[in-house]
Amino acid sequence: MIPLQHYLILSAITFAIGAVGVVTRRNAIIVFMSIELMLNSVNLTLVAFSSFLGDSTGQVLVFFVMTVAAAEAAVGLAIIIALFRNKQTVNIDEINILKW
Repeated sequence: MIPLQHYLILSAITFAIGAVGVVTRRNAIIVFMSIELMLNSVNLTLVAFSSFLGDSTGQVLVFFVMTVAAAEAAVGLAIIIALFRNKQTVNIDEINILKW
């Protein structure tokens, strides 16, 4: 049996990698992948605590998080495609549609 701390350390590392990816990268697709990595690390934490406590509430909550992540990916990629068609780039610094 793997202890709970190992799951939490892995989850913290993957969340930190995702957070660094969101902050440092300027490509919109990589930013969305980093957000998905952060959501998956939260899912790992929920499942680890659910298994540790013997309660299935965390595992049920994971399905809701996965649903939100799927919707976010679909809408986010549609927005990225629309922005690419308008601006011919996916670089976040060069996309200034909302500026006057």
